[in-house]
Amino acid sequence: MAYLRRKLENKRSRVLLRYRYYEMKNIVKDFQMVTPWEFRCFNEVLGWCGKAVDSLGDRLSFREFSNDNFDLNRIYQLNNADVLFDSAILSALISSCCFIYISPDSDGFPRLQVIDGGNATGVADPITGLLKEGYAVLSRSDSGSPTLEAYFTPTETWYYPKGAAPYRVENPAPYPLLAPIVYRPDAVRPFGHSRISRACMGIMQGALRTLKRSEISAEFYSFPQKYVLGMDPNAEELDKWRATISTLLQITKDEDGDVPKVGQFTQVSMSPFTEQLRTFAALFSGETGLTLDDLGFVTDNPSSAEAIKASHENLRLAARKAQRTFGVGFLNAGYLAACLRDQYPYTRSQMYLTKPQWEPVFEPDAAMLSGIGDAVGKINGTIPGYFGPGNLHSLTGIATDTSGR
Repeated sequence: MAYLRRKLENKRSRVLLRYRYYEMKNIVKDFQMVTPWEFRCFNEVLGWCGKAVDSLGDRLSFREFSNDNFDLNRIYQLNNADVLFDSAILSALISSCCFIYISPDSDGFPRLQVIDGGNATGVADPITGLLKEGYAVLSRSDSGSPTLEAYFTPTETWYYPKGAAPYRVENPAPYPLLAPIVYRPDAVRPFGHSRISRACMGIMQGALRTLKRSEISAEFYSFPQKYVLGMDPNAEELDKWRATISTLLQITKDEDGDVPKVGQFTQVSMSPFTEQLRTFAALFSGETGLTLDDLGFVTDNPSSAEAIKASHENLRLAARKAQRTFGVGFLNAGYLAACLRDQYPYTRSQMYLTKPQWEPVFEPDAAMLSGIGDAVGKINGTIPGYFGPGNLHSLTGIATDTSGR
């Protein structure tokens, strides 16, 4: 437990940093070479990192488990599934992983709770994706110190409340009751990668500095500097503020009849900042699979759902990848919950028939539905029964109407 506590403390700062970028509370790192002191006290905000997470998370909609031999769908439905799935997906995209904590209620039915990656960790089993042991902070004080900790093993769960004696609860499942939900895991990083990558944060910093410089330049853009040449040294000094905002200046001749020359410096152009910000937007869109339209730079609008789908091809591939990895995590959490519900240590291999089902990443429009209908008719005419209600639901996202049955 001491090892897992140290491991969590090492990773928690990186998770909190990514949450600050998602919530637009990150600090702009100013170079402070030419920025006046008066303009160093404010920060610009930009919601690109939040857009990168939400654009993918909003397209991941879990539907159900097919071939549900262990009634996992009912467990999730009784645990506020609409909020649970979305909360787990969003947290995993931000912090690279989150955890579903399973505990019994007063009647012994499993309760499912999402814990973000900054409050839980463990040792992963590379075969099943479950944990060999786990640690979680179930509650914290206002200052951030833990008030209730939990240590998970395959046989029991230990709870450590602050200021009280620890206690244990037996675990009927063959794995700890803490299931990881991971985004893009690999052999080196079994707990995955965050959607807010280092490249995203670096590009955001450059874009925010560009916005800050444009705000400073806007002050000079709004009130261009003027100058007067040949003023008599003994003349009354002009009121600088009045001279700046005035549309008409009255300057009389001196004793020799000479008139000073009044001029204006060239106005600062905002175009370089706009182009630089657009460059950062192009880099960010390439990193995340978004388009410039998604980041606020309006281009020609696609004319159909197929054109929108084609412009977001990288986003579609990322969504399909996330569906596979998140589906395994939800299946593992349901498996542990079934073991707890039935008080029986099922083996993980008994779940091989149960498959996670997702809604389509892109909802089809009327033209696309018409094309699907023609294709289904031709394919079923050649291979009878190839398309049925099940795979059509996965293709279109529209369930069979059963109201008349």
